[in-house]
Amino acid sequence: MPESVSPRSLPYPLGFSLIEGRYNFALYSETADAVFVSTFDGEEETRTRLEERTGHVFHGFVDAARVGTHYGIRVEGEWNPEAGLRHNVNKLLLDPHATAIVGGYDWAADNQAPFGHDLVEPASFDATDSAPVSPRCVITDPSFDWEGDRAPRTPFARTVVYETHVKGFTKLHPDVPEEIRGTYAGLAHPAALQHFTDLGVTAVELLPVHQFVQDSHLEEKGLRNYWGYNSIGFFAPHEEYASEAALAAGDGGQVAEFKQMVKAFHAAGLEVILDVVYNHTAEGNDLGPTLSFKGIDNVAYYRLVEGDEAHYFDTTGTGNSLNVGHPAALGLIMDSLRYWVTEMHVDGFRFDLATTLTRQGGDAELHSAFLTLIQQDPVLAPVKMIAEPWDTAGYQVGGFPAGWSEWNGKFRDDVRDFWNGTDAVLGTVSQRILGSPDVYEASRRSPLSSVNFVTAHDGFTLHDLTSYNDKHNAANGEDNNDGESDNKSSNGGAEGPTDDAAVNERRDRKRRNLLATLLLSAGVPMLLGGDELGRTQGGNNNAYCQDDEISWFDWSAVDESLLSFTTTLLELRAAHPALRPVWFRQGPGVEGAQDAVLTLRADGEGFADEDWDNPDARSIAFVFTHPGADSFALLLNAAENGVEFAVPAAPGSEWELAASSDDGQQVEGPVTTLIVRDGSFTLLRSRA
Repeated sequence: MPESVSPRSLPYPLGFSLIEGRYNFALYSETADAVFVSTFDGEEETRTRLEERTGHVFHGFVDAARVGTHYGIRVEGEWNPEAGLRHNVNKLLLDPHATAIVGGYDWAADNQAPFGHDLVEPASFDATDSAPVSPRCVITDPSFDWEGDRAPRTPFARTVVYETHVKGFTKLHPDVPEEIRGTYAGLAHPAALQHFTDLGVTAVELLPVHQFVQDSHLEEKGLRNYWGYNSIGFFAPHEEYASEAALAAGDGGQVAEFKQMVKAFHAAGLEVILDVVYNHTAEGNDLGPTLSFKGIDNVAYYRLVEGDEAHYFDTTGTGNSLNVGHPAALGLIMDSLRYWVTEMHVDGFRFDLATTLTRQGGDAELHSAFLTLIQQDPVLAPVKMIAEPWDTAGYQVGGFPAGWSEWNGKFRDDVRDFWNGTDAVLGTVSQRILGSPDVYEASRRSPLSSVNFVTAHDGFTLHDLTSYNDKHNAANGEDNNDGESDNKSSNGGAEGPTDDAAVNERRDRKRRNLLATLLLSAGVPMLLGGDELGRTQGGNNNAYCQDDEISWFDWSAVDESLLSFTTTLLELRAAHPALRPVWFRQGPGVEGAQDAVLTLRADGEGFADEDWDNPDARSIAFVFTHPGADSFALLLNAAENGVEFAVPAAPGSEWELAASSDDGQQVEGPVTTLIVRDGSFTLLRSRA
């Protein structure tokens, strides 16, 4: 009989993995001298030194480990900030590949402890043990009964994205049981799912759910990081969004609850897209805490200033940027993306400040290693990739490769300008409504490259955009100096709530105009969660720190009329291919064209070159057709007076009214002209 051979420790996968009944741990660090895994029984710590090293990976078995074990990492190595080295074995670090994290940083108990440097003398080493005030990683059980779960794989041409927040959506929802409000389980409750499906959206994009850190400076003000753009655990679903029942055992139950949420979404035909923050971490700059990557291998994971390695190269405005020119940082991102697709079954990603991820040498690069790795990865090929195509150093709308879609900031700006009455914007707004061919067509990308939006989490809600002339951010504790400076528009001469019926009616029309332009334009529409309900933040356009009623959805104050209007538009979009072209529409009669468009002046004539720049022109008409399908005429009037449109001949049956922001709009019998009142739109339908 051959002798039994003991399993050998392996350098991959990184983090914890089970090998023949023993837990293997692996950690990448080029600069460490020694790595220890600290396991905890209550507050009693046991350190296991990783005795093996393959390349730059320390690895070994941790016999104290099992499912539910709480742990952290300690790394021994040189402290030399001038050379970019910030090792400090006194700091309990989070495993970059941890799949669950429990607890947070107790800044009030010991504000010094989480910092590798002395707070008074930043170049000096601090020997305070951070374990008593730090969170712990958890070894989780990867098994889960997916019960044949299948991703919807909704084509982009049929996709409507709904951007929302795990906690805020259900925190005040009366039909969700109180014990699960504000949690993954709450978002998966039938009452929540029914809102999405009844509304007609196909994908829910969640603000960051990677484990993030509560900022000490916010806690000192009695505020909290609500949005979550402060990641520290790229594999761990944020603990605070799990229900008490899931967390009771302390064994990382948030993982199973997140999976259960995704499974429920898929059963309802909905996709789950994650807003992911791989461009920076919660460790900040040289004055920030040592929580994970800084103490593991600062040089590998962060971009440092060349020739001044004590400081960080920052294109995110947060203090640091991940070093996407290094294999370790790129490998971490790719491992994380694949994990969320294969293990958590998510359907896509929206990359925060994605341009930073392409700056492997400084400038944004179309053929960067990050984009190349994404493009060739078979696991990631089927899922949706959406870029926020800018960072603090550059604006790259249209600069991402085929296969990516992008948040189109030009759509937001130009559509707002049009409905605000800005001069000479007909040319640009027509491009946005037609899918931004001026941005995408030359590179042979389609309208589906454009994720269109008029509002998003980082600004006014639709209600507030049309109700306030200026921001009202005093509650953020920054003397109203944060957020965009103003709304760049006039909203009826009144600020905020008013009893003036005429002002409210004008605001209501403007909301409907903006929603209609969003939902009837070519491209992929993204609706800010709550805009369909008339959700307000009281004029706060930067509610990142408002984990309270300012941000939470108020289900007792739903604008039922606006909700019905939005649902009707989404039903029209879903049912009629003329309203959601896959490729750029052509002029009538173009051979081989599937979708056609007529773009007309109000008098029914085509636009001459000089018409586009006419500062007095405020109206435009489109006729959208698709072979064998119903046709539509979209009439937009941003003027302060009613405009008579010459209505083109109907391609099929006579024109009928499909939707309008003017409750008094009427269409009776054959129509050759139609007056669209001031600041309004009308959509006509010709049945095939």
